[in-house]
Amino acid sequence: MGDSEKPPRRPPRDGGTDPRLTIARREFGSLRKEKTILLALALQLFIAAFSSFLVVGLVSLYDPGQVDGYEVDVAVAGDASEELIDAAREVRGVDAQFYRSEETAMRAFHEYEATGIDAVVIAETRDERVFVRAVAPDSNVQTTIVVVQLRDVVRSLERQERTDRAAHLDAQPLELPPEASSSPYFGFTYTVLLPLLLFLPVFIAGSVAVDSVTEEIERGTLELLRVAPLSLTDVVDGKLLTAAGLAPVQAALWIGLLELNGTSVANVPALLALVAALALLICGLGAALALLSPERRAAQFLYSVGVLLVFGGTTLLPNGPITAAARLAIDSAGRADYVAVAAVVVASVVVYGALRRLVGGLDADDL
Repeated sequence: MGDSEKPPRRPPRDGGTDPRLTIARREFGSLRKEKTILLALALQLFIAAFSSFLVVGLVSLYDPGQVDGYEVDVAVAGDASEELIDAAREVRGVDAQFYRSEETAMRAFHEYEATGIDAVVIAETRDERVFVRAVAPDSNVQTTIVVVQLRDVVRSLERQERTDRAAHLDAQPLELPPEASSSPYFGFTYTVLLPLLLFLPVFIAGSVAVDSVTEEIERGTLELLRVAPLSLTDVVDGKLLTAAGLAPVQAALWIGLLELNGTSVANVPALLALVAALALLICGLGAALALLSPERRAAQFLYSVGVLLVFGGTTLLPNGPITAAARLAIDSAGRADYVAVAAVVVASVVVYGALRRLVGGLDADDL
């Protein structure tokens, strides 16, 4: 047989390695050089590692009465002083002192160094109504703490007045619900801190996916990657693997650090599944935006607006991702919360399938 020209063979893959893993390793190496990403990771690490310290500090800003050892001294004057002082006794961290007149109370307030009076409250009765005026320090960090404590005193007075006046009504109104006695540390940890640590890596992962794809297009290196040989689908999958894969890994690390800080987190597998699915969904949308709008600034703008709209919309749902994560973490999740997690998983699969279809219909030469 004569020599016949054979078609060139496709170069073998390196040791049979999946090309998507090769791209993923390349992307991971480049991420280690990104100072912005490293700074974001360091910030999350700090929040998770010092969560107990941060919770105490942040809670003390909006609920200072929960911090032992801090007390607000209030000068009270007016004909309804007795009622206000009784209401102040129900508020932790407030010491209300009676003054005979508004003038003496204000004098004590201005002589803070000698009297220690932090605020003045004037309570007066007019037409069977109690009017309250308060004076707090101006332009001072102490102002926030004093105002919050005075707010609680006024709320206690309102509740007390409603209860007392209900006895004189012809028809008995509905009884007031009992006051909540839960710790603000508990609520802050599971409704603010935990969702922050779980979902912040997801948003960063989506931004990384957008930057990674647009950078390849703008530099013209996307076609060079295909010489490896790699298909456009392999390239996008490899980038998604790095961006979306880091989010659940970070979430697992942050949960571990929370456990070390004394914050117990239940249903960890379900939480990690939620984070992984949400990361795939967000990164898939980010990659699609990058392919359809290759200009980096435009793609990042569209991604940021889209994430805000989508995530903001989910907060309006009674069983959105944030609510589901909080309930899962405290082991009080219901069927609706597990349905929410399943819905996110299904949505991520649908988005990934749509992305692969989009990539399959694109020609890398046109990007």
